[in-house]
Amino acid sequence: MNLEYDKSPFGLIEIEADEDSIVGVRFTDCIKSTKNHNVLTSECYKQLVQYCSKKRTIFELPIKLQGTEFQQKVWEEVRKIPYGETRTYQEIARNIGNEKAVRAVGAAIGKNPIAIIVPCHRVIGSNGAMTGYAYGIDKKEKLLAFERKKA
Repeated sequence: MNLEYDKSPFGLIEIEADEDSIVGVRFTDCIKSTKNHNVLTSECYKQLVQYCSKKRTIFELPIKLQGTEFQQKVWEEVRKIPYGETRTYQEIARNIGNEKAVRAVGAAIGKNPIAIIVPCHRVIGSNGAMTGYAYGIDKKEKLLAFERKKA
């Protein structure tokens, strides 16, 4: 695996890639490895910098989402949420054809391995509340406020 780290306005980000795809984008507190980066981690870093400077709203990277069939359905649905918009857990469940799977949708979103690019921060509670985010509600609120603010 190839790793690269990026300081962003939202915290330190770890980018992980194999030879073909981005497989992980995570917020972290420290640099855990000094492994070399590759072309993909460098391109991901570049696109994250563009995102943070409001020059990019859509990521154009090969990604590999590793999880169960259900998780992959959820993550693919989350990827459809436009920049600056939100959807509820209920809407995601309905859109994947399993209206009663709201909690399971939440659990799948919590295991999203590719933060920001698979924008799970854009999923909120049915009442508009900021619920559940693997990296903390405060980070979720900052990401949403950032996306809603005009460039």
